[in-house]
Amino acid sequence: MTHGPMLSSSLNSSKPLAVVTCGPASAPIDSVRRITNFSTGEIGSILSNVLQDAGWEVICLRGEWSTFPAPEGDVRVFSTNDSLAALFQGLPAAPNAIFHAAALCDFQVASIEGGPAMKKIPTRDGALTLRLEPAPKILPCLREWFPRAFIVGWKYELDGDRPAALAKGAAQIRECRTDACVVNGAAYGEGFGILLSDETLTEVADKCGLASVLVNYPPAAT
Repeated sequence: MTHGPMLSSSLNSSKPLAVVTCGPASAPIDSVRRITNFSTGEIGSILSNVLQDAGWEVICLRGEWSTFPAPEGDVRVFSTNDSLAALFQGLPAAPNAIFHAAALCDFQVASIEGGPAMKKIPTRDGALTLRLEPAPKILPCLREWFPRAFIVGWKYELDGDRPAALAKGAAQIRECRTDACVVNGAAYGEGFGILLSDETLTEVADKCGLASVLVNYPPAAT
């Protein structure tokens, strides 16, 4: 995923455009089975609605296995990391802001040992061995694709402590050239931390509070 879309600078609307990704991606094992991350899509739905209420044009790119109700407005569904990339490349205009909250696959199936090459591998053949390989990531591509956008990534960490989780968030900002990172998970502790590229940290208690703070960060136009 190295080539970005050729987009116009704005929609036919006077509103700035925000793109919100949410929910899980999946990677196929066969035609009926998959590996995936757990995500309900709740944060993205809440954020999309708050942005619309604040006067933004919003496109929500939502994982098809999301269980939380979809937001109002323009919702486009993806299944895999690659299909999300295709949705980004099919946007009608270059976004002013991107909030990349989707739980994408970190791994995909490289090979399967122990079963026949079939659309649905039968269980009667016994155990399978899956060899996984890193899946292509979206966040590192976004700055190349949308050089003028305000980009927010997410860092969900379970191991370690809060300083370690924040350090990983800061590393993500540097490596992916984003403007901010939302840090949460057991390593961070209760609530969410919004870390900016200048290492300013804002702490919020819950998802609604997170959305109400995030909506005020990106400029209306870049």
